[in-house]
Amino acid sequence: MLTDYRIHPASGGKSKQVVIFLHGVGDSGSGGLLTIGQMWQASLPDCEFLCPDAPFPYDMAPADFGGRQWFSLQSFAPDAILAGVQKAAPILNNYIDNVLVTRNLTPDKLALVGFSQGTIMSLYVAPRRAKSIGCVIGYAGLLAGAESLMAEKKSEPPVLLVHGMLDEVVPYDAMGAADRALRMTNIPVTTISCPRAGHNIDDVGLEEGLKFLKKYLV
Repeated sequence: MLTDYRIHPASGGKSKQVVIFLHGVGDSGSGGLLTIGQMWQASLPDCEFLCPDAPFPYDMAPADFGGRQWFSLQSFAPDAILAGVQKAAPILNNYIDNVLVTRNLTPDKLALVGFSQGTIMSLYVAPRRAKSIGCVIGYAGLLAGAESLMAEKKSEPPVLLVHGMLDEVVPYDAMGAADRALRMTNIPVTTISCPRAGHNIDDVGLEEGLKFLKKYLV
């Protein structure tokens, strides 16, 4: 089971919703994404925020670096990325299943919020789950496995894609490609372009993400 870091509901009661943050390559569950939960918790007082460590050590830094990855990025070839995603997907699915069972929640009360590599994982896993989760928010990522999505899709969770137009890591055009591929499989998609953002989450992205959660999760 993945190690995770948690922000309990601000209400002090039981978790009525859960947001799972999936971090980018080289980061960890205790990194920057968890601070977003701190910013959002006042507006979502019954929500628990979780950020698990990705399952594998970051393989492009010294062993004592401490970063984690969902899959290796030593190759950016689409086939290599897809193979890595497929290897990590069962681990993430098991984690999601455990979160739902231990909180006694239905899937519609859970959201995935990913950044970069975490977005890639979110967009792959969510529509292949048998029952739709509440929603997916993907920051600065891309869609892997688009060619097989139509055949493998089992649910249609609403998706929000947010991407900086100045992104120097994952091309801004990746958002449009993901949007088109998801819509072809009848998955509802909303896109937000951030003109001043690079490979990061800016204030516009944070505001739109919170609005999306309040619409689909509460």
